[in-house]
Amino acid sequence: MEGYCVKCKSKKEMENATKVTMKNGRAAMKGKCPTCGTGMFRILGKA
Repeated sequence: MEGYCVKCKSKKEMENATKVTMKNGRAAMKGKCPTCGTGMFRILGKA
């Protein structure tokens, strides 16, 4: 899963990406940046 790293300011493939459910019920992917190790987050569509 690809996400945006705020620290590197670029799109990268997430490391250890896992699917999570937010408080409002929407799905999201949570992982780490392979370069700097910062936490990455991507909100998925409603489907």
